[in-house]
Amino acid sequence: MSSIIIVRDLRGQFGPAREQGLRPTCLAFATSDSHASVRDTTWADLSCEYLFYHAIQRQGASHASGSNIPSIRDALDQDGQPLEAGWPYLRAVSTPWKPPAKVGTVFRRASRMLKGKFGRAWQRVNAGTPVLIGMSISNAFYNPKAGVVDSKEAVDTTRRHAVIAVATGESAGARFLMVRNSWGTGWGLAGYAWIAEPYMKVRIMEMVTIN
Repeated sequence: MSSIIIVRDLRGQFGPAREQGLRPTCLAFATSDSHASVRDTTWADLSCEYLFYHAIQRQGASHASGSNIPSIRDALDQDGQPLEAGWPYLRAVSTPWKPPAKVGTVFRRASRMLKGKFGRAWQRVNAGTPVLIGMSISNAFYNPKAGVVDSKEAVDTTRRHAVIAVATGESAGARFLMVRNSWGTGWGLAGYAWIAEPYMKVRIMEMVTIN
């Protein structure tokens, strides 16, 4: 939708959109890339594998299950993560699944839960802070039309996903948040898409900012 006027755009803080493949690692990717975007250095991919591993250990769960917000925040703060080269992302997990003996320097970061819904995320992005959003999705999310998700499909809270709000936009008085996904550059606009406020505001479950 070319008529969306960008209000604030933080995509310059990020590298190319990454791809999680078929594994349930969207939250690890969103957390990792949010972390990388606020580091005081040139963009460098951080190890999602390392972060996901430690979050799953904290949950006492299987690598086949997804991580949750409390465990991923604790892992980021206490276990941290090295650069991607320290433990590159695995397209499939084989046993034993554990970090290499040497992963290099580990970077830790605190985070904060963000109260509110769409409007609060809008404010934070406008102030220059990317917002990690845990939300439910529907069929329309899988194939954004012209890079936009705007649908009246029913909310299904069992279909959960994690993205990063990185830009704000307006069109004819309506507000949009642009999100960074972890489904590669073939999704949406090179890995990003505009999400309409009515679609998103009823689907937001949790929001986090990386300090």
